Amino acid sequence: MPQLNFDTLIIGSGLAGLTLALNLAQTNKVGLITKRALLDGASGWAQGGIAAVLSKEDSPEAHIRDTLIAGAGLCNEAVTRYVVEEGPRAVQWLISQGVPFTRNQGSGTGYHLTREGGHSVRRVIHAADATGQAVQLTLIEKARTHPNITVLEHHVAIDLITSAKLGRADHNGNRCYGAYALDSVAGQVYTIGANNTVLATGGAGKVYLYTTNPDTATGDGIAMGWRAGCRVANMEFIQFHPTCLYHPHAKSFLISEAVRGEGGLLKLPDGSRFMPWHDQRAELAPRDIVARAIDFEMKKRGLDCVYLDISHKPAKFLKEHFPNIYKRCLEFGIDITVQPIPVVPAAHYTCGGVFTDRKGKTDMDNLYAIGETAHTGLHGANRLASNSLLECLVFGQAAANDIIGQTPAPAVELPQWDESRVTNADEEIVISHNWDELRRFMWSYVGIVRTTKRLQRAQNRIGLLHEEINEYYANFRVTSDLLELRNLVDTADLIVQSAMLRHESRGLHYSRDYPELLPEAKDTVVKRGLPTLSQHRISRA
Repeated sequence: MPQLNFDTLIIGSGLAGLTLALNLAQTNKVGLITKRALLDGASGWAQGGIAAVLSKEDSPEAHIRDTLIAGAGLCNEAVTRYVVEEGPRAVQWLISQGVPFTRNQGSGTGYHLTREGGHSVRRVIHAADATGQAVQLTLIEKARTHPNITVLEHHVAIDLITSAKLGRADHNGNRCYGAYALDSVAGQVYTIGANNTVLATGGAGKVYLYTTNPDTATGDGIAMGWRAGCRVANMEFIQFHPTCLYHPHAKSFLISEAVRGEGGLLKLPDGSRFMPWHDQRAELAPRDIVARAIDFEMKKRGLDCVYLDISHKPAKFLKEHFPNIYKRCLEFGIDITVQPIPVVPAAHYTCGGVFTDRKGKTDMDNLYAIGETAHTGLHGANRLASNSLLECLVFGQAAANDIIGQTPAPAVELPQWDESRVTNADEEIVISHNWDELRRFMWSYVGIVRTTKRLQRAQNRIGLLHEEINEYYANFRVTSDLLELRNLVDTADLIVQSAMLRHESRGLHYSRDYPELLPEAKDTVVKRGLPTLSQHRISRA
């Protein structure tokens, strides 16, 4: 099988990957691989919008302050300031690409800005309630037609090709040369060489039974970076979105934060509100507080769900601002203009990830991580609503600027993938059973509220799954399902290990055994090969 070679290999086709690809393509030959179709990632599912300082009523200091408060003491202030100050330019770049954001000629910006939980002012620019899809469709069209971008759909990255794995001694330490990738349609494994490789695979929501994420969110980039020897930070902080549609036939449908931002009220089945009992900000409290409040009320009262009611707003307003939510709920017999929406919390966003600096660079030479895959220091212990797409934009452009300044090295001949000692699997049902078991015990034991005993139970089961999967991986040909399960188990292990180390309750991590907040905020840092985890303050250049 011939080797493919690019100046830059981008693994992942969400907003971070596409932003990087389009910013690089003027000078670089770019390979963009995605394990499904281009639009199948989490970016296309983002409803709310992009937080940026665009109006005169707002200021960088206010956006920074809101981000730091939501992050519960763990945000890197220098990184937060950098992202916030770059935000308006990043949004203008999207506008210049043709993204059809919702207009409001009566505002000073010309665009409608909404407000979401944790924000002190309206600063979220959006395209109705389908911002991610509008952004992705615009950028995908440009990427598909660009002569310097090669798009490889239905290609699943297996592992990074590193100097350590090849037994080569590099002067500056371990280096990344590219990756092996499975063409899941043809069943062939390709060797892809690149001067620079970028992990932009999104998060790991599918490690949980209930999630707002698409099926592609299996922690691939985090697991590959970890296996290659990169530091991974703050994996205990999994954000559970408070409001996922509760219906037996609805799979992973998110009810946007903006519904509460525009006046939606959370209610019990008897119609009474409960958020004012939990936080003075009520429905506009940060997501971790709202999710825990819903979880508390459901468990206390034995409820299957709670209700989000915005029916007091005019029907015309709801249909204009939330057309997709209105349409989707109507398909399930729920008219949001006259009925409350049944909702439950669901795993939504991975705040931790592969540790990077301000340019998106990891610990490994020629390897970058951007978007939800990365831990940049922006989100701290809890991500502020609509800061995620902003981070994708800013770090996609930062990584591009760093890569453009480099002198491309000549292509290196790399070894082909070796399948000479493996056979086809005899019982693939093992994979589906393990996948189901993992997601169920992660939901039960490593969810919104945790205990040390629950975490230990999860850790024991992860150990057993590791043994089965490693044996399977060693003896049978790789499939996309096997690769995703392998990555999910690695990621679940990182979440559990990190959660066991944090002996406090902070942000998204709440432990009944350690309910207090420690006086000093520290990051949880994991590195493969170390005998123990470490927890300390980390700095970025």
